Formats: sequence, C-alpha cells, structure tokens
Amino acid sequence: MENIERIEQQLKEQREINEQLVSQLLVQLDQINLIQKELIYIKIHSKNLKYEVLGMAQNKDEVFIPKFRDISETIEDIVVHRKSLARFGDADFGILFQREREGIKYQSLNARLSGRLREVLHSRHPRLLVGIADNYGSLDKYTEVSAYNIRTYMTEPGIRNAHEEVLERDRVYEDAYISRPYVMYKDNNTDGPQKRFEALRRIWANRKIIIVEGCQTRMGIGNDLLEGAEDVKRILAPAINAFDKYEDILKTALAYAEKDTLFLIVLGATASVLAYDLTVLGYQAVDIGQTDIEYEWFLAGKGERVPVPYKFNNEVDGGEYVAEFHDMAYEKQILAVIG
Repeated sequence: MENIERIEQQLKEQREINEQLVSQLLVQLDQINLIQKELIYIKIHSKNLKYEVLGMAQNKDEVFIPKFRDISETIEDIVVHRKSLARFGDADFGILFQREREGIKYQSLNARLSGRLREVLHSRHPRLLVGIADNYGSLDKYTEVSAYNIRTYMTEPGIRNAHEEVLERDRVYEDAYISRPYVMYKDNNTDGPQKRFEALRRIWANRKIIIVEGCQTRMGIGNDLLEGAEDVKRILAPAINAFDKYEDILKTALAYAEKDTLFLIVLGATASVLAYDLTVLGYQAVDIGQTDIEYEWFLAGKGERVPVPYKFNNEVDGGEYVAEFHDMAYEKQILAVIG
C-alpha cells in the first residue's frame, strides 16, 4: 500500500514538473514569435526607410516620390469648380497590374478593367482629378499599424517599381486617402477626423446626388453623413464583380442624370472608370470610396475597423456577409437595381 502511495506521489510531482516545463516552453515560444515579428518589422521598415526619410527632405531627386496636393485643395476644386475625382488605392493598382492580392474580395482580375484603369490613371481631362494613395514618402501622419501595412505593401517584390512605371513625374496628384478621414491617422482621437468629415460634406451640400453603389453598401444609411444634400437617389449595382455589368451601370446612370446631378460612386475599382466616363460625358462624378464605412468607424470611436452588420465591408473578417435590412426611406431612394 505504501509503495502505491509513493508511486502516486511521484507521478503527481512529475505531472507538476511537466506542467511547469510546458508553461515555460509556451512563454519561450511567445517570446520567439514576438522576436520574429519584431525582426520582420525591422526588415520591412529598413527596406522602406530611405523613401520615408527622403520624403521629408527638400531634395527628393534620389528617389521618385509623387507630388500631392493638400486634400483641402482637392475639396475646393470639387466644390467650387465642379470637378470630378477618380481614385486609386492598392487594390485598384492590383487590378491594373493584374496581380492577385489578398483582400480584393469585390472584383476578380479583369484584363479589360485593367486597361480602362490605365486609361483613367493617365487621363488629362481638365475636369477630372486623379488621386493615388499617399504611400510613397513620409508616413509620419499615419498610425503605426497603418504605416506598417503601407510599408508591407510598398516593399512587396516589384510593387514600387510597378508604381514608378505607371506614374508621371511631372504630375501633381490628389490624395486618394481623401475618402479615409479616420482610422489611418495618428490624430484619430482628436477633433481632426470630425473636421475632415465636415470638409467632405461640402461636396454634396445643397446638391441633388445619385449614389451609384454596391447593392449592400447603403451609404449614409443609419448615420447623418449625407445631411445637407438636397436630394438623394440611388442606383444599386452588384456588390461583387460590378465591372461585369459596367455597360448596364453606365447606361442606367445616364438615364437618370440631369444637368446638375452629382454622382457619388462607391463601387471599388469600377468607380474610377465610371467617374471618368461620366466626366467625359459632361457630368460631375466623385469616387467617394470608403467614406461612409470610415464614418461608421468614427462613430464607433474605437480608432480601428469594426464590423457594420448591415453594410458590405471588405476590410474586416466576414464583412462580405451582410445582415438583412429594410428601411422605407432608403427603399424610396432606389431608382434602379442592376442584377
């Protein structure tokens, strides 16, 4: 009996020792993972460092860093001179370059769309402003998370060279992050985002607008973003692969357009092409991008991307699965649904 008790005690002690060893091993693995992440961060940062440093310097001749106008000037041009805006972010460039990218959930690669995007990017139409994301030089105004994500993208093999090949050195671009006033910026816990949203509201203040959006985008629904617009109507297009229905979308937009109509477009890469074509045809069209989702995140006040259950959102896990939504006022705004 004593032998059995002794053996049981020895087994218990051994189990405790094993548990301590496992616990220590898990701590060590966490430390190793942390070190690996820090090493990756340092590697990415060092690869992008010269562009960030030279982006803050007066003489930038050593590297190509595009020139940008201040967002306030872009808004002034849109409001006062009734100019249109086409925007290019990393997903749009991914389609233009025909490169598969994780996170492009709303549009499959399409050679025709790639060609149209290249056409828009190089357009010199006097009433069209062309925006690209301000990713190329200093990232000082962005949060550490945003800066890291930009560095990760810009240091992917061949990406910076691909951008340099399609961008024009003698051109001044608009900042495509005009549509992202909140999450990315260091000052997202100040009154800075509020001021940026107020500035954007000038675009549609006292205007009759037609929103061309994905069928589950629902811009301005459930918030006061569109407050101040004289009238709001909507054309709903497919949330996924909208460019497959491009001719129908353009034809429908033209069918409802009036001389002073302002089109606000939330349609991924297709938005840039549609803004361009509508501009050429004599209308004002602004690729307004993720402004509404950013506003929802701003209202949530967490300084980060959060799910919005009844709005399509390709930037959070599961954001493509949208809850059912019924609202009489919203449904009255719908002019057409393109299936």
